Amino acid sequence: MDIILLIQAVIMGIVEGITEFLPISSTGYLILSADLMGFWTKEKVDLFVVVVQFGAILAVIYDYWGRLWQALMGLLTGKAEGMSNPRQLGLSLIVATIPVMIVGFTFADEIKAYLFNPIVVAIMLIIGGLLIFYVENRPKAIIAEEAEDVSLKTALMIGLLQCLALIPGTSRSGATIIGALWLGVSRKASAEFSFFLGIPVIIGAALLDFIKHRDVLTSSEDWLVLGIGTVVSFIIALLCIRLLVAWVSRRDFKIFAWLRIITGVLVLVAAWGFGYQMAG
Repeated sequence: MDIILLIQAVIMGIVEGITEFLPISSTGYLILSADLMGFWTKEKVDLFVVVVQFGAILAVIYDYWGRLWQALMGLLTGKAEGMSNPRQLGLSLIVATIPVMIVGFTFADEIKAYLFNPIVVAIMLIIGGLLIFYVENRPKAIIAEEAEDVSLKTALMIGLLQCLALIPGTSRSGATIIGALWLGVSRKASAEFSFFLGIPVIIGAALLDFIKHRDVLTSSEDWLVLGIGTVVSFIIALLCIRLLVAWVSRRDFKIFAWLRIITGVLVLVAAWGFGYQMAG
């Protein structure tokens, strides 16, 4: 049993749990963390990076079970206690999910083969940080106070923006939260809609990737490493979700823009210094 490998899996789970719902790219930071620690082989890391997100999204389901159940019942029956428009959230999530499912299923292998490397991550971290500054400095009138108020048109736009997150370093949460803010959704609603939108996207991506590439797990230790990372990501994400909602209700995202830009620059400088070559 490789104890160092198990400790690295715990660290990767912590990184995922902290970063999944922040606009800083959990995939990007997982790739950078794995590269820095020399964690596993590339094939196993590629699978781990996708599947470990399943743990974080389970934390959303657990924490928001009541609202999600009401939305599901509203979608199926048109009625749900405590919601003014019970079908709206469910329909909006379906509409917002369609674009990334189409693009992701079509180009998943190409994206992983050519874009899962630190250089791409660094560039997208910087670009995303600059876009956060742009959106935060151009506030718009609020058109949706709650996640249940997001219209189908707005949901489709958020879904299209989410497609950018297929590029590692962009951040699914960043693309959807900042995109929703830009479209006029309130801060709290932007964060929660992004959480909910991650459920079908992350579960779908994790299951698809696992089914296609589970043969890279060749031993019981491999399964243990993946399981530990997933469980740790669930626990840490559960602790972070409410903290993020409280944060965005009072403050902007500029601190995360600075974090993205600084991280991206450091990675590019390190890559230049060590003569790193892009994969593919």
